[in-house]
Amino acid sequence: MATVRSEIKTRASANEVWSAIRDVGALHTRLVPGFVTDTKLERGARIVTFVNGTVLREPIVTLDDEARRLVWTHEGGRATHYNGALQVTELADGATSVVWTADFLPDDISDYMSRAIEAGMAAMQRSLDALAT
Repeated sequence: MATVRSEIKTRASANEVWSAIRDVGALHTRLVPGFVTDTKLERGARIVTFVNGTVLREPIVTLDDEARRLVWTHEGGRATHYNGALQVTELADGATSVVWTADFLPDDISDYMSRAIEAGMAAMQRSLDALAT
């Protein structure tokens, strides 16, 4: 199983960041506009349309307000197995860290997944930094 881990830091507060992440039906408007073009909610999952046209069903595994942690899996796409997690941490200097960790199969899609996650994190950085201004 392959793993990709990516981290960004923002001046937005941890509460603001978590509010955007926990709003699981608003990826395309609040968290990663330009990376995701549409999000629809259904019981226990979201249907996500990415800018490249890929559509995935993403069951929500954990939405933990106390730990500020979101975990999901996805169905469809290139991965035969996918488990993703976003973790929000308030830093000592008042900044906020967001870590996206993805475990997936097959291993040979690592480059593709790395590029996709980096594009998602770049979109997230722009959205979260805008909250800090």
